[in-house]
Amino acid sequence: MFDIFIRAHFSAAHYLRDYPGNCEHLHGHNWDEEAVVRAEKLDKIDVGIDFRDLKKALAGVLSELDHTNLNDHPEFKGKNPSSERLAQYIYKRLKEDLKLFRDIEMVRVTVCETSKTGVTYWEDLDPERQSCSETILNSKF
Repeated sequence: MFDIFIRAHFSAAHYLRDYPGNCEHLHGHNWDEEAVVRAEKLDKIDVGIDFRDLKKALAGVLSELDHTNLNDHPEFKGKNPSSERLAQYIYKRLKEDLKLFRDIEMVRVTVCETSKTGVTYWEDLDPERQSCSETILNSKF
C-alpha cells in the first residue's frame, strides 16, 4: 500500500463571523496544503498516480481560492471559512476530481495557516479497507 502526497500553497483573506477576537476582522494567510491519496497497487510503470496528475487536481481547487476573500466563495456562504472548513472543502473537491483514477482513494488533506498551526481532515476509508491502519504523517511544510 502506498500513501502519495503533494504539497501546495495559496494566499487568501478571510474573517470568522462571531469570533471573539481579532480573527473576526478581515485578515490573510499564506496557506500551505498537503493532500494524501492511497494506492493499493502500482500501474504498469510502477506508479500509484502521476505526481503531475495529483498536482494538477490540487491546483485546480486552489486556483479558485487563491488571492480571494474566502468569505465570498459560494462554499462558505452561511459558514465560516475556518481552517477546518477549508480542509474539508479541499478534501471533498479533490475526492470528486480524482474519481477518474479508479485505484486511488483520498486519505486526508492538511491545511496550515502558519508553520505552527493547521488542521487535517479525513473521512473513513472504504469499508473494505477499514482494517488499514491510518497514520497521520508528522511532516513539516
